[in-house]
Amino acid sequence: MQSSLDAKVKRVFSAVAINKKISNNASIARIPRYISEYLINYKCGDRQDASCVSSLSKYIERLYPEPSERDLFLSRLKEDGRLKLLDEFKVRVDLKNNAYVLEIPSLQIFDAHVRDEIVKENERMFSGLWGVGLLHYAPDALRDRRGMTPIILEDFRPFQASHVDVDLFREGRRSFSLDEWRDLLLTSIGLNPEAYSPLQKTLLLSRLIPAIEANVNLLELGPRATGKTFLYRNTVNYARIYAGGMITPARLFFDARLSIPGDLALHDIIVFDEISRVKFSNPDELASKLKDYMVDGFFERGALKRAHSTCSLVFVGNIDVEKAEDVGAVLGYLPGFMRDSAFLDRIHGFIPGWQLPKIMKSYVSLASGYGLASDYLAEVLHRFRSESADGIVSEHFEFAGNYTIRDERAVKKLLSGMIKLFFPNYEFDDRELAELASVAVDLRNRVCRLLAGISPEEFPEKRLSIRVRG
Repeated sequence: MQSSLDAKVKRVFSAVAINKKISNNASIARIPRYISEYLINYKCGDRQDASCVSSLSKYIERLYPEPSERDLFLSRLKEDGRLKLLDEFKVRVDLKNNAYVLEIPSLQIFDAHVRDEIVKENERMFSGLWGVGLLHYAPDALRDRRGMTPIILEDFRPFQASHVDVDLFREGRRSFSLDEWRDLLLTSIGLNPEAYSPLQKTLLLSRLIPAIEANVNLLELGPRATGKTFLYRNTVNYARIYAGGMITPARLFFDARLSIPGDLALHDIIVFDEISRVKFSNPDELASKLKDYMVDGFFERGALKRAHSTCSLVFVGNIDVEKAEDVGAVLGYLPGFMRDSAFLDRIHGFIPGWQLPKIMKSYVSLASGYGLASDYLAEVLHRFRSESADGIVSEHFEFAGNYTIRDERAVKKLLSGMIKLFFPNYEFDDRELAELASVAVDLRNRVCRLLAGISPEEFPEKRLSIRVRG
């Protein structure tokens, strides 16, 4: 079956079809998957074999330093005056000095120069953009320029896809059954479809709902090694991951001191990883602002009045399987700010990560067939966020049970994302819709169970259901 699906994927999506076995190679996996797969297409084309891996590995080794090689690369820049570097270059605006300031993460330099023309041509550099840049070391020419590091980015070629054919994704769906499309998407995110049941596949892919639907808030708890953050780190290039640690209002919403927007304004998804270890510098202010934001996407802070973002929030954590169905144990695991019924009610769905197998052996769990290139898929998902399938949901479904307004809104958001993900051409039958709807409603029912555990009087136990209109 895999070979026949591979043939169809290569035929329908030839320009963006990638051999996932190649991209799983450790020497290439040093960089995010959505970048390595861009390079596979760019450097190898149809020649996706062992020689491709070898040449691409050498290319990455030559241009992208390991942490221990930082001084070696800086020495080359000092001696030669110029250096080609592969990195995720990021720019911020310094209004006081009328300048753009460049961050070069692999060299641990955060105050270099960049030509204005490069920034204007690559606006995504404000949130970070991978590519190859030509650095020029000019200590004499730049000595008197605001005390910054005398390095300037003179030339830049971005790697991430910016011009993609969304219609190829939409029209290509017609060539696949629902089961084939689900397998294609799973392969595209780097996992082997044969290692999962149909329900597990749908649960795994529901992690992509925040990438394709604006302002969706998800919670996922499960054992380690099920790929929770791997997906967002390697497939969704518009995501920002907070891996525990301290989070400030300036970092998240708006930095009043520097007058720059926070991560909510710059990304499609913010992932709070290992949520039991997340700490807020000002818990009352941050939790309150997050609750307001999760209602309708608006926030304000200081001089920033009534700003709007479409950023989705994902809360991820590890929990023992034997405790997963125990509401009390789940609530006990959550950080204090989430053990608030008003906060939890704003989470649209709760993914039961404990129902997913661990990714233990690469030859069992990781994809080896052809899928969509991650940078292409990420860009398509990003473009679909501007669409809404809410009208289709209202037209085709009837809600049953004691739905609140938030319950209904949550299920509609989840279903809108699922429809765009599984039926991007908006063509489906009732059986297929019913299958997805049962998963979406279950995700919301799991939130309802947590709410009943916190405040049974305000949120009595209930069971939401849904049916496809005949």
